[in-house]
Amino acid sequence: MYGLTSNITTWLIPSVNRSLRSNLSLLAGLALFLRIEASAAPLLTNGMVASVSPVATEAGLAVLKNGGNAVDATVAVALTLGVVDVDNSGIGGGCFMLIRRANGEVVAIDGRETAPAHASRDMYLRNGKADTDLSQTGALASGVPGSLAAYDYAVRQFGRKRLPDLLLPAANVADQGFVLSDDYARRLASVSHEMAAFPSSRSVFFRDGKSLRKGDLLRQPDLAASYRHIAQDGLDWFYRGPFAQAVQDWMSNNGGLLTSNDFASYQIRLREPIRSSYRGFEIVTFPPPSSGGVHLVQMLNILEQFKLDQLDATTRAHLFAETMKLAFADRAYWLGDPDFAPVPVGLTDKAYGAELAHRISLEKPLKVPTHGVPPDAQTRLFKQHTTHFSVADAEGNWVACTATVNTSFGSKVVVPGTGVVLNNQMDDFSVQPGVPNYFGLVGAEANAVAPGKRPLSSMTPTIVLKDGQPWIALGAAGGPRIITTVLTELVDMLDLGLTPDQAVRQPRIHHQWSPDELTVESGLPHEIQANLSKRGHTVKVVGSASVSQIVARTPDGAGFLGAADPRAGGSADGW
Repeated sequence: MYGLTSNITTWLIPSVNRSLRSNLSLLAGLALFLRIEASAAPLLTNGMVASVSPVATEAGLAVLKNGGNAVDATVAVALTLGVVDVDNSGIGGGCFMLIRRANGEVVAIDGRETAPAHASRDMYLRNGKADTDLSQTGALASGVPGSLAAYDYAVRQFGRKRLPDLLLPAANVADQGFVLSDDYARRLASVSHEMAAFPSSRSVFFRDGKSLRKGDLLRQPDLAASYRHIAQDGLDWFYRGPFAQAVQDWMSNNGGLLTSNDFASYQIRLREPIRSSYRGFEIVTFPPPSSGGVHLVQMLNILEQFKLDQLDATTRAHLFAETMKLAFADRAYWLGDPDFAPVPVGLTDKAYGAELAHRISLEKPLKVPTHGVPPDAQTRLFKQHTTHFSVADAEGNWVACTATVNTSFGSKVVVPGTGVVLNNQMDDFSVQPGVPNYFGLVGAEANAVAPGKRPLSSMTPTIVLKDGQPWIALGAAGGPRIITTVLTELVDMLDLGLTPDQAVRQPRIHHQWSPDELTVESGLPHEIQANLSKRGHTVKVVGSASVSQIVARTPDGAGFLGAADPRAGGSADGW
């Protein structure tokens, strides 16, 4: 994306400039070596799985090899991640699942959490000011989990396996345990103070009064038992039985609002996917209450007005920052749960994208004091810490799924006796207009708290079609950086000709309008960082911005490619 590898290889677009600068000769040689090595590898034609965990990837691949399709494998990955990557996802959280079936149908399953029936707009205000500690940690932080209902629906409607077939192997992993990596131990340590406040959380993740460390074995027998109860008794055990009652009991003793009735009334939503085009490819992505799909398409519409492969690295990064800024200004005002708030379809209108593009200067940052006004803003409306995984099978079933408990270890609460970590998704609401949430995002009335409402999300599961056939499935984790990561990876592949593996390794940038700063990964060349500062950007350097996983077709369409983000030690595997 930033001139490091964009001219080394052509993957999808034959017209990409193939000229190499002299200072890239060594890198070019390395790329050629990698391409030769890749050509010698066996062609993978039966399926591909990419996730943040090798254990979860292997679980999905095993399902494919044993007669399951991509939907079954996706759910196997999700349930296994709910054991080995519980700080990011699990059955105590929610998900968006985008499925492209072999018959060409596209299904968007909304398993987003919902606010309790007793939730209220100002529930986090204390003395007139928002207390975001309440929306992020403890009894008031959680919505009704929806991921399990989404997984069950997906398997029953579109899979070949039974949910118990996918739950029981994951239960065995929870029973046997796994050794904590350095990354997992550091994430746990970073929230250990908050988790220490809850005895049920300490009993799982602490030993001798301290959080588990690298090399320790994490066994989760209560979680294993919960999985087995669901396998035996079905979703009623979770939504209408012992689990729902356990949540209500804990909430009533700790000042929470969730009740067993909230669980019993939970329903998934089937949404109409957003469809658009970019450079001749069809983009299919998730609609509200995801803000990701709306603004991914909005930003692609802006960028389509520019010849990105002809821009130097600094100018391209500057253009991305300006595009992101404009989209996130609109996000703050317009986006929310479409069942509760009007979300204009005009945000994804190509004419609106072109209008915004004309506002951008390639020389200096644009001042964006407020949101834009898309066409037909009041009449044409949508009706309808995180991990991402992508799966494809030989029949033509492709799945992009993003799941979450919001921030690391969600609300920090393990429901006693169940091993299930509850989400802190209520922080994704606008707890007070103009008050930033954990990720620094601000919102307006469209995303205010209301009973039964789904909080706005940044999750952006996306599938790209070429000549009507699925070509790429991708998504990311990282709060609002999800949206900008998917954007830059698509541009890397569709405009600049990078392979999925190259795209997932590129240094990333992110701008979310408020605060007015440009976040860049430390891997972005210092020269580009300095040039962006000279152009007027306030540059903030971080180690890692997001984590992504990609499944794609080989250039000739004959086989599969997979890319797992090296930032998180995941894996991609196929057969």
